[in-house]
Amino acid sequence: MRVLVVTAVTAEADAVTGAAGATHRVPLPGGYALTRIEHAPGQLLDVLVAGVGPAAAAAGTAAALTAAALVPVPAAAPTSHMSPGSRTLGFPAPYDLVVSTGIGGGFAAHAPLGSLVVSDAIVAADLGAQTPDGYLPVDELGFGRSVHRPPAELSARLAKTLDAVYAPVLTVSTVTGSAARAAELTARHPHAAAEAMEGFGVAEAATAHGVPVVEIRAVSNAVGPRDRAAWRIGEALDALRSAFQQLAPVLEESP
Repeated sequence: MRVLVVTAVTAEADAVTGAAGATHRVPLPGGYALTRIEHAPGQLLDVLVAGVGPAAAAAGTAAALTAAALVPVPAAAPTSHMSPGSRTLGFPAPYDLVVSTGIGGGFAAHAPLGSLVVSDAIVAADLGAQTPDGYLPVDELGFGRSVHRPPAELSARLAKTLDAVYAPVLTVSTVTGSAARAAELTARHPHAAAEAMEGFGVAEAATAHGVPVVEIRAVSNAVGPRDRAAWRIGEALDALRSAFQQLAPVLEESP
């Protein structure tokens, strides 16, 4: 399986690649670069740091997916067993799966600190309009969609492998910082287990390219009042690193 993993920041990408052996960088148009892990011919995992927020995530993901569709590996170019730092602009084939991942906030009723969440839905939680009667998502306004659904069998299998919470993950452009906002989101999305800032952007790009997408989050803080002293970023990054160690056999399977 050829997998594109998209993170917001370098620390998350380092957690994903932390257990890997040899890696090399693949430059992309737009100033992006992939960190590539190749396990066997036709089996690779590319990790992209796309930036914070849904717009940056969509732009970076689209750049990688477009390059994969249009830039084949030259016949003479090595595609495995390359030394660290080698640079080859090329892709053996388009991707089979896109994974949006990183740390995020957990809704305390479903996902405590240090837990993992695998999405059964990727939801744009603040893409819409406020009305006198409350919030309306963009799809109810007649302008696009607010939810992406990962492949049910695959996402459920990932959640089972990780012993993760299997529930909706919300995408927000402004991270929740108050009890009132947390209560509002919980009322609208009672089954949501986590919030982050990139999943829906990644999913929009993946869907435009016809590639399945799933989101995996390690919970570093509770959704609610902003309390930096209570954050557990290091523990969440460790959980993310462990998750991708466990997922390697699943993600390497043929699609």
